[in-house]
Amino acid sequence: MRPWRPGRDGRAVRHPAPAPAWQRTSVAGTTRRVVVVGGGIAGLAAATGLAERGVEVVLVEAQPTLGGRVRSWPIDLPGGHAGTMSRGFHAFFRQYYNLRALLRRTDPDLSRLVPVADYPLQLAPTDGGEPVVDSFAKVPRTPPWNLVGFVATSPSFHLRDLAGVDVREAMGLLKVRFPQTYSDLDGVSAAQALDRLRFPESARHLALEVFARSFFADPREFSAGELVAMFHTYFVGSAEGLLFDVPDDDYDTALWAPLGRYLAGLGVDVRTGVRATGLGESGEGVVVATSAGDLTADAVVLAVDTRPLQALVADAGWLGDAAWRDRIAALRTAPPFGVGRRWLAGPVPWASAFLGTSGYGPLDNLSRLDAFEDGAARWSRGTGGTVLEVHGYALADTSDATRERLWHEASRLHPEIDALPVVAEEWLVADDCPLVDTSPWRDRPEVTTPDRRVVLAGDLVRCDFPIALMERAATTGWQAANTLLSGFGARGHDLWSPPMAGLLAGR
Repeated sequence: MRPWRPGRDGRAVRHPAPAPAWQRTSVAGTTRRVVVVGGGIAGLAAATGLAERGVEVVLVEAQPTLGGRVRSWPIDLPGGHAGTMSRGFHAFFRQYYNLRALLRRTDPDLSRLVPVADYPLQLAPTDGGEPVVDSFAKVPRTPPWNLVGFVATSPSFHLRDLAGVDVREAMGLLKVRFPQTYSDLDGVSAAQALDRLRFPESARHLALEVFARSFFADPREFSAGELVAMFHTYFVGSAEGLLFDVPDDDYDTALWAPLGRYLAGLGVDVRTGVRATGLGESGEGVVVATSAGDLTADAVVLAVDTRPLQALVADAGWLGDAAWRDRIAALRTAPPFGVGRRWLAGPVPWASAFLGTSGYGPLDNLSRLDAFEDGAARWSRGTGGTVLEVHGYALADTSDATRERLWHEASRLHPEIDALPVVAEEWLVADDCPLVDTSPWRDRPEVTTPDRRVVLAGDLVRCDFPIALMERAATTGWQAANTLLSGFGARGHDLWSPPMAGLLAGR
């Protein structure tokens, strides 16, 4: 019988849970209590990992819905219709093994994730020419045939472009070994890495727009180590490919509300609308001060964004030494992003769910929600309208002028948008994503802290695997649970990752 794999990549790596730090001799009186601060992906993974092993868990989340930076929430639309808003489109790639493991708790077959047919990337026309569109729909997924297929079909990257590429640097992409590669590229930006490769200008949008800007970062500040890890994960090291899935409804309905009910069924005390305001310690354990009162526990998982983490650490003088606290204080957030959503009074003649863009001003992608979200589709069927969303990463300006510019650029892609009246509109700006910059990889915080009772989780946390974004959040959440479980004398949960080394890295 073939061994189980989390996806189609036979080279995916299983990472066994750490062995218990000590062996229990009795189960009597061993129940532990943990407070998980943050109900985003990392906090939900940590709470799941702990509760499934019998730990008593209290999860506190400041927002009224779960999901963190991938949450959604209800809004009222004209005519008595119900709608939702979120922080923007998210792609659930097939390499997100540990996030998918979390989602399988309530959706074993992942039936609530629906495939998007393509990942088209459109480069704006220059000098009166036509726009250039790269597609991944028909590109093979297995390395190295994916590269051969892409070069053979891409209008951006031609065979003649290979002549200008630095072969030695390019071969280095096949010799990566994680986590060492992260440190090897300390101080180097994504833009500098492409310069070293002599990556063709005509195709730079494929790297910088797909990867750097999806981290809400300027390519001149984004880590080359992260860029190379993403090349490895999506192009040259994994057979899962660059196509992805999306939830079949808004994030809360499809993903997080069911997971919240699952956790409640495990005995987790899920408290939304409750903000953690401080950390302390007493003879009974760690004390988490919240807007609804103090919580005392054996341990705490801090699965929060950069600024809340910095505030909690700054006020907890007992936690860590000066060097560690300085590392937390030095963390940076990425530039702001903007998400605009419009409910339009009429149909549009295109059905694509998603389009990535480059060269269209601040517009980074355009998505059509009624093409895949049940709630938006019901509104569309009932009104004959269309629900569109524009997303701009790393914005220099977040005023109404930028909002209008995003929609103007969307109408360059699809002029018919301008002819449709706007029934309702939402505009959101936030600047709370971590900046994965060029500072030393080992200076980033890791799951463990100087106090064994406190662990960290989230996409700002260092992880050895070549993963990022939602998958890093999920993975470090599981790792935080595993770390505490090991200290409690219990075994945690196995994890998976794309291959940890390139095809030519050797043994």
